[in-house]
Amino acid sequence: ARGQTGQQLLLGAYQSLARQIHLGTCELFNKMELVDVVLNNAGQACGIIARDLLTGELSRHAGHAVVLATGGYGNVYFLSTNAKNSNATAAWRAHRKGAAFANPCYTQIHPTCIPPSDEFQSKLVLMSESLRNDGRILVPRNADDCGLDASAVPEDARDYYLERKYPAFGNLVPRDIASRNAKTMVDQGLGIGPLRNGVYLDFSHAIERLGADVIKGRYGNLFDMYERITGEDPYKVPMRIYPATHYTMGGLWVDYNLQTTIPGLFALGEANFSDHGANRLGASALMQGLADGYFVAPETVPGYLAGLLGTSPLETTHEAFTTSLAECQSRADQLLAVKGTHSVDHYHRELGKLVWDYCGMARNKAGLEKALSEIPALRDEFWTNVKVLGDGNSFNQSLEKALRVADFMEFAELKVRDALHREESCGGHSREEHQTEEGEAKRDDENCA
Repeated sequence: ARGQTGQQLLLGAYQSLARQIHLGTCELFNKMELVDVVLNNAGQACGIIARDLLTGELSRHAGHAVVLATGGYGNVYFLSTNAKNSNATAAWRAHRKGAAFANPCYTQIHPTCIPPSDEFQSKLVLMSESLRNDGRILVPRNADDCGLDASAVPEDARDYYLERKYPAFGNLVPRDIASRNAKTMVDQGLGIGPLRNGVYLDFSHAIERLGADVIKGRYGNLFDMYERITGEDPYKVPMRIYPATHYTMGGLWVDYNLQTTIPGLFALGEANFSDHGANRLGASALMQGLADGYFVAPETVPGYLAGLLGTSPLETTHEAFTTSLAECQSRADQLLAVKGTHSVDHYHRELGKLVWDYCGMARNKAGLEKALSEIPALRDEFWTNVKVLGDGNSFNQSLEKALRVADFMEFAELKVRDALHREESCGGHSREEHQTEEGEAKRDDENCA
C-alpha cells in the first residue's frame, strides 16, 4: 500500500462517519474533548463531561453507555510519531474512575523513523516499515567513519549488523529487535548523522539490482517525503533512521465484548489492551478498526443496551454530572492559578526524557526505580511552577496541553511501575536483567503471561 494503509483507513472511516451524520443517525461535536467519565450511583457509565476547545465551556452529555475510541498514550514520551493532539486523557480519566488499565509498559518503538534534528523538536516522522523489504540497515564499522558522508564509507567498512546477527531474517527481523539493535549501535558510538543519533537505511544495492524505476514504483512517495523533510535524496544517499515511539499495546482492560471493568463503558481500538501482546501485530489500526468498530462493538454494545430498554438516560442535572463538572472546572482553574515560570512543553519534554531514558527501548531495575523517584517530584513541580497562559474562557492551547500533561504525569508513574513489576523481557518490554546469553529476550510465561 506504499505506506498509506493508515491514511486510507482514516479516509474510509471519515467517509462512513460523514454518511451517518448526513443520515441523521449521529451528531458530531467539533473541537470538543472529553475531560471526564461520569458514573451513576450504581457505578455504571452514564455520560461524559466535555470541554469546548474554542470557548473553554464545559458541557454535560448523558447516555445509556459510553464508547471510547480515543487512541493510545504514546505521547507520554513527548517525542513520538503520533499527532501532537493525541493524548491519554480519556483512558486515564476512565482509569481514575475505576476502569482497570492493562499492560501500560507495552509500547512499540518503531525502528524506521527520521531521527530528531535538535532537542527542541516536538514531533517525529514515521517512515513506512515496508522500506525494510529492499533497504539494508548499516553503520560504519569504525567510529572514525561515522562523521563521513555515507557515500564515502567503503563497502568493506560497513556493518550490516542485522544481516550479520540474524542471517535467517536479515533486515526483516521483528520491530522490537530492529529497534534495540539500532540503539545498541548508537550507544556504542557508531551513530551517524549530524547528531550521531541514527543508523543508515541504504537502497543502493536494490537500485543496482532492480533499477531506480522499480524502487520508485514501490517507495516513490516515501522517498519524496523523506527528501522534503531532510533535504537528502535517498536515491543517491542512504536514509538516516532511528527508532521512535509509535504504538501502544497496553490500554484499558476489556472483556470479549470490549467492555471495561466499569459497566457500560466500552473501549475500542488502541484505547484498549486487546489483540496485541508485548509486540504490536501488523496492520494494527486496520485490524482493530475493522474488528472492534465494524464487527464486535455493533454486536456487543446493543447487548448491554438491551438490559436498559424502557429506561431514560440519567438527567444531566443529576448530582453525578454536577460533581464531575465541578471537579473538571477546579482542575483547570488550579492550573491557571499557578502562574509559574516554566511552560507546559518544558515539563512535558522533561517527563518524556525521563520515561524514554528509563522506560524506553531498554529497561533495568535501577533505572525504573530512579524514574519512580523522579516522576513524583517532577509532577509536584509541575503543579506548583507551570505557566499556563491565557484564561479558561476562550481558545487556549496552553491550557489544553496542561490538562493533558497533568494526566501524563500520573500515567507515567503507572507505566514505569508496571515495567518494574514485570520481571521478564518480551517484545516491546526489554529488561536488561532478563536476557539470554545472546542478548535476546528471556520470557517468564509462568509468572508473567
